[in-house]
Amino acid sequence: MSLCISKSILELDDFDIGDNLYYYKYNVKHLLSLLQSGMDREDPRFLSSYRSFEGEVFENFIYEKLLRYAEECDEIEKFILKGYHQDKFKSNANMLSISEKQQIVYRTKSREISEFDAMFITKHNELYFVEMTLVKSVLKLKKRLRKKKALLETIFPNYKIKALIILNEGASGTKQLPSYAKVWFTKQFDAKDVLEYIQSRSKRKLQPKQIVNSKKMIEAESLKPSPFRYYNTMSWITRKLRASKRYVLDLKFLLNGKIQRYHDLYNKFYIGYLELEDARALLELTEEYKEDQRVVVALEKKHTDEIVLTYYIQTARKTLYLYSFNDDGALLKEKKDPYGITVTEVYHINRMMDEKYKLTLKDISKIRKILRERFDQNR
Repeated sequence: MSLCISKSILELDDFDIGDNLYYYKYNVKHLLSLLQSGMDREDPRFLSSYRSFEGEVFENFIYEKLLRYAEECDEIEKFILKGYHQDKFKSNANMLSISEKQQIVYRTKSREISEFDAMFITKHNELYFVEMTLVKSVLKLKKRLRKKKALLETIFPNYKIKALIILNEGASGTKQLPSYAKVWFTKQFDAKDVLEYIQSRSKRKLQPKQIVNSKKMIEAESLKPSPFRYYNTMSWITRKLRASKRYVLDLKFLLNGKIQRYHDLYNKFYIGYLELEDARALLELTEEYKEDQRVVVALEKKHTDEIVLTYYIQTARKTLYLYSFNDDGALLKEKKDPYGITVTEVYHINRMMDEKYKLTLKDISKIRKILRERFDQNR
């Protein structure tokens, strides 16, 4: 028997969740300031803020419904608690745990690797991670799904990893989702009632929280992962990719199934560095960088599975710029999130790389050529 959407979830029926939605904390400071300023509700800035809020409410609504679905569904053996339904608020390293925002996360000591909207295990040894979203097109989801699946396959190798995607009717692009992703469509969701409650100066008295009591409900940290050291594995891959005395890049190692699963997880592998003079010619750099500035070179995996070269310049511990080329060959520059994991990755890998990791423009040209030929052959 496969998991089928219930009529209650399909129709977004809230009869069984009481006032639970109103107990969640919502990031509405910016939205409320726009409302107080009298901004037109059709203004793109208002719509963007409101959609973000509505997405939060939808996630909480579906989570509440999934709790009850899991309790009644014979297929589901375990369901991971989050939010005020669980008791463990400490975010532990190298395991599933609950973040400060009460979300299910996996993190290294210093950085969050992935967040999961919900998660459950079936009697068929399947571990499902859930994505609930109000986006109109799911094409951008593919990369995120791939990373989460690869992470879960790495830390829970004894489970078959699958995804459940819950969308509003009318969302497009679902036929292009991978075969491990099951899709449920609901009626159109509306968060008006929650916003009105938040705005209300004289808030009505809420019903007590309705908590699902079932042996199926478990804490995130009770799922014990296999050992996985994020930075150690990343460094090992970098060394292996450049270990060949004959080739500038070990393509056979790169395309190994296990390594490509890691590529899905990390999205990029670091393979060496360019000296600034060579990078100036390649990336048309006009900015002022120190003469000894290294430009770290990475193999990035696109959602199409094409592997391309990207370039990173780290000018300070928290200051990192990404240079890449789009499909038309135009150069793009992006400042990376100072608190994102890429900043830490580049800092770590740059310290590891000695002179033998230096690349030349000839090396870059050769690598780009073999990557392009490999992608064209597999299309």
